Amino acid sequence: MLESAYEAALRYQIEKAGLFVERQVALPMYYEEILVDVGYKLDLLVEKKVIVELKSVEMVLNVHHKQLITYLKLSGYKLGLLVNFNTDNIAENIFRKACGL
Repeated sequence: MLESAYEAALRYQIEKAGLFVERQVALPMYYEEILVDVGYKLDLLVEKKVIVELKSVEMVLNVHHKQLITYLKLSGYKLGLLVNFNTDNIAENIFRKACGL
């Protein structure tokens, strides 16, 4: 399935649990004093605290982990989850990342 399908389903489940969740949150990037429009978007932002980056790939690569860490650094948020849904065992494909703790 497409990441967008998993995103919609996960958003529904998070909201059903009573948490506030935003999807496709724009993430600005500044270089020195200018705003660079690079089109970064957070898949999900839960309670304005946790970034959830979703994947539906055959194998999670190092670049996927680096993407989430970059999003944490740019946003100032401290916690993130990288979740790959293209797996037989979802528990082994959820990765917690922390930045600046």
